[in-house]
Amino acid sequence: MARKHNYRELNEPLRLNEHGRPVSRRDFLSQGLASGLGLVTAPGLFGLFANPRSAAAALSSDIEALKLSCGIRSLGAGKIPFICFDLAGGANFSGSNVLVGQQGGQLDPLSTAGYSKLGLPGDMLPDSINPMTATNFINSDFGLAFHASSAMLQGIQEKAGNRAGLVNGAVIPSRSDNDTGNNPHNPMYGIARTGSDGSLLTLIGSRSSDSGGNSMAPAMMIDPGIRPTKVDRPTDVTGMVDTGKLIGVLSQDDAVAVMESIERISKMKLDNVDTKISADAIIKDLVQCGYVKAADIADRFGDPSTLDPALDPDIVGASGIFTRSEFDNDSEFRKTASVMKMVVNGFAGAGTVTMGGYDYHTGDRATGEMRDLRAGRCIGACLEYAARANNGSGIPLMIYVYSDGSVFSNGMTDDTAMGGGKGVWTGDNSSTGSAFFLVYNPGSPAVLRGADAFEQAQHQQLGYFRADGSVETNATPAANQVNLLVETVILNYMALHGEESNFPSLFPNHGLGNLDLRTSLTAFNKIVTGTI
Repeated sequence: MARKHNYRELNEPLRLNEHGRPVSRRDFLSQGLASGLGLVTAPGLFGLFANPRSAAAALSSDIEALKLSCGIRSLGAGKIPFICFDLAGGANFSGSNVLVGQQGGQLDPLSTAGYSKLGLPGDMLPDSINPMTATNFINSDFGLAFHASSAMLQGIQEKAGNRAGLVNGAVIPSRSDNDTGNNPHNPMYGIARTGSDGSLLTLIGSRSSDSGGNSMAPAMMIDPGIRPTKVDRPTDVTGMVDTGKLIGVLSQDDAVAVMESIERISKMKLDNVDTKISADAIIKDLVQCGYVKAADIADRFGDPSTLDPALDPDIVGASGIFTRSEFDNDSEFRKTASVMKMVVNGFAGAGTVTMGGYDYHTGDRATGEMRDLRAGRCIGACLEYAARANNGSGIPLMIYVYSDGSVFSNGMTDDTAMGGGKGVWTGDNSSTGSAFFLVYNPGSPAVLRGADAFEQAQHQQLGYFRADGSVETNATPAANQVNLLVETVILNYMALHGEESNFPSLFPNHGLGNLDLRTSLTAFNKIVTGTI
C-alpha cells in the first residue's frame, strides 16, 4: 500500500508526537532543534597548519634537534587518522544503506518481511533487478556492500567517487538503546590509548562533552587529561594559535630567529644552574622546551591565513571538495571540514563529528533520505581530503559511523520523488541497529582477512542479522553491548597497524574473549607497520 507524505526540510526540526518535549541538549540535537554549533575557548598554543609538509620558515638545526626531546611532533604520532561520525537520534544504516545479511555475510539474504522492516519493499530487495538499470540493488564500489539506492552511498559517491577502488569497509550488526544518552558509543579515548596522538591536540570533537560527541564514551576509557577540544567551525581552528604580538611587528622568518636566539641565550644561562636537585632539572627542562615550542609555533603557524579551512583550496573553491556555496550555507560541511583538516593533517589524533536530526521516524521516507545524503557527503569529503593529503600522495584514514538506536518501517511506502518508493520510517527500533567503518588506503584497498570468499564475507560483516530483520544478539560480544562494540572498533583500528596482539595488555579487562574470537572480530590485514 502506498500513500504520499509530507516531509521535513533538511534543517527543519523533527517534532515527534510519540516523544515528549525535549529537555536536554541531547534531545534537542537528535530532533534537529539544535545545530551543534557553539562557541569555544581553546588553549592559546594549539593550532592548525594548512599543509604540514611545507613550513613557511625552517628552524635551525640545533633547535630542530631539541623538538624530539621536548615531545614536540610536527606530524603527530604517525598513527592512522581516525574520524567518527555520531548521527544523533537513531539513524538507519542496516539494509537501506549498508546491506546486512544472515550468517553467510552481507549478501546472505533476509526474508522479504525482514527487508521490509529495514525500509526495503519487495521490488527493491538487494538481488532484485532494477528495471531502470537492468542490474540488481547491490553496490560494492567501496568494498563494503551498500544498497544501490542508498542516499548515504550517493553522498559518498558525490564527494569521493574517484577513490572507490582504494576504500574498503565492514559492518557490525549491533543494537543500542533508543533516545538515551547512556550508550557508550564513542571510541576516541580508546583510540588515543593505542598511541594515536596529534602534534597539537590528542582529541577533538564537535560538541563540548566528555566524549566530544553526542553519545558518551565508555567510562573505563575516559582520561580527563586528554578531554576533546571542541572544534565545529573554521574560527575554532584559526582561534587556537597565539603567536603573540611578535609576528606582525617582525616578519615570520625574523620572529622565528628571535625565538631561536632567546632559546640559545636561555640555555647558556640554564647550563650554569646546579642540576643536582631534581626540581632544578625539571625547571630547566620546562623553560628550555617552552622556548623551543614557541619557536616551533612561530615557524609553523606564523601566517594566520594558512590555518583557515575556508582558505584551503583542497576544501573550498573551484577545485575544492565543497563549492563555496555549499561551504558557506551548510554548517555541517564547515564542521566536517574543520575536523578533517586537523585529523588528516596529524594535528589531532582522532576527532568526532556529531550531526543532529537523525531521529527521523516522521512517517515519511524523504526526511531521512535528505539527512542520510548529507551525512554521506560529509563522510565522502573526509575520504577525498585524505586522498588529496601529503601533496596528493594520500594519507590512510579510518572513518567510523554510529548512531544511538535505529528505526523500522511498517511496510508502507513513500512514493514521492524524494521518498523513492521506499518504506517510511515508522518508529524507533533498537533491534535493527548496526555500525560500520570505512578504511581508505593510498595505493591499494585494505584486504579482508580469510582464505576464501566465504571467510572474507565473515570478516566484512562482524556478526549477523536474523531473517526477520533484527540483530542476532548472541552472534558477537558487540551485538548486544555497546561498550564491547567500541572495543571491537578499537581492535580493528589496532589491526590496521598490525598491533592487535597488544590489545589485551592495553585493555586488560576487555570483553572480546580469547585470541580466536578476537581474530574473528577483525576485518582487515594491516595496512601500515606500526606507524605511517
